[in-house]
Amino acid sequence: MSARTVLVCGGAGYIGSHMCKRLAREGMLPVTFDNLSSGHRWAVRWGPLVVGDLLDASALARVLSEYRFAAVLHFAARIEVSESMREPLRYHRNNVLGTLNLLEAMRAAEVERLVFSSTAAVYGTPEYSPMDERHPTRPINPYGRSKRLAEQMIEDACAQPGLRAVALRYFNACGADADGELGEAHDPETHLIPNVIRAALDPAGASVKIFGDDYPTPDGTCVRDYTHVEDLVSAHLAALRVLDAGPAFRAFNLGTGTGSSVAEVIEVCRRELGGRPAAEVVPRRQGDAPELVASSALASRELGWRPERTLTDCVRSAVAWHRKQLSGIGSTSPRD
Repeated sequence: MSARTVLVCGGAGYIGSHMCKRLAREGMLPVTFDNLSSGHRWAVRWGPLVVGDLLDASALARVLSEYRFAAVLHFAARIEVSESMREPLRYHRNNVLGTLNLLEAMRAAEVERLVFSSTAAVYGTPEYSPMDERHPTRPINPYGRSKRLAEQMIEDACAQPGLRAVALRYFNACGADADGELGEAHDPETHLIPNVIRAALDPAGASVKIFGDDYPTPDGTCVRDYTHVEDLVSAHLAALRVLDAGPAFRAFNLGTGTGSSVAEVIEVCRRELGGRPAAEVVPRRQGDAPELVASSALASRELGWRPERTLTDCVRSAVAWHRKQLSGIGSTSPRD
């Protein structure tokens, strides 16, 4: 794949921008296609930015006609579980219809390789843990259902000649890049680690919310599998390299295989943040599964992928990035 051009849908976002940086380092040209609804212009530095929306079929057709793409990486999606419970049709429109438009545009442009950013939410409540790819897919929220429908569309498209695809099911992405150039800058922020860090660094002494402490887990708080964003990026690169081998469609879990509860994550953060912040328990959020932990044995065997970074590594890199933003050091900015 070296010295080739890759379309990165959602390349101005958190994981997508890290991916663009890695692609450029590998000798490829990442072209970002992003509507900037949650991504940032400042995060697009390793290739051109085309402002456009997956719901705009004509914009997709234009960008796919301007370049000769070797592959597409699809990160563009609405991703908040609680928001999906309130606005389910928005999630189906964006995540399902947007993916359909992309598939049709790729077919018309004869672009035959796709790596799709999926989620552990396609599984729903675990029947066993850690979960492998044979686990039943019974999503319990519109976000997970929209991603599973998108996977099924891609698999159906791969049944015909002209498309090969890999779906990568993330568990919980976290951390920031080692150079301190990129990190999580969502608005509003819904992810645990950046919210803990923001609360700890708040001069007013803000607290962080724990959404429920009565789950059937060892300490009553939700358990998740936290994987560093740079490890996820490595998995996408590995997926690009195996697209031309094996079945036309494959799905892989990406996780560490180790679950950490919300309470445990807060304690790891406190060790890096001088014992702050305080925490308060509030009611559960709709749509949250008690536990999501990955078995990534299949990705290890077929992609040669293994996560290298620990939860502490994730937290330390995120703390460093957030502190850098507060100090104003460097050229990054959490504002467009």
